[in-house]
Amino acid sequence: MISIYKKYRMLAGVAITIILLDQWTKHLVRTNIPLGGTWSPWEWLAPYARIVHWTNTGAAFGMLQGFGLVFTILSILVAGFMVYYFPRIPHEEWPLRIAMGMQFGGAIGNLIDRLTIGEVTDFVSVGSFAVFNVADACITVGVVVLLVGMWIKERIDQKKLSAGSTPPASE
Repeated sequence: MISIYKKYRMLAGVAITIILLDQWTKHLVRTNIPLGGTWSPWEWLAPYARIVHWTNTGAAFGMLQGFGLVFTILSILVAGFMVYYFPRIPHEEWPLRIAMGMQFGGAIGNLIDRLTIGEVTDFVSVGSFAVFNVADACITVGVVVLLVGMWIKERIDQKKLSAGSTPPASE
């Protein structure tokens, strides 16, 4: 029987790395920048990218404000599903496994904020795009990795299928 460690080591490794980075960066922002404050290492960069201290009670990128309890419950359910489903993914489907680790780590990173301070700390501000954090970015990149991985796998499967089939006989 495969040990729990072997089943979950990739999920745990990716997720723990993301959670630690997410919580550390949020801590730095909360302790060094007042709520609503902004920091930029160079003045010329500020219109394009800056660190701000902002919070939200909604979804990633500030959507659906005020639904914190809904997203707390949803995060717990999604995390539980990922823990259940992850060992069923074949090891050779590593893009899917990495994507799930990124999404799981991001979900837990924001869930920690919701459970401990009642809102999520956001701080990355690029142009006029919504303010986000490491967890939000990892969830988003995880979705992209998942979609690209599925697209590549589908193309490989189609090539294998077409290589194995014989053309119809001509009359």
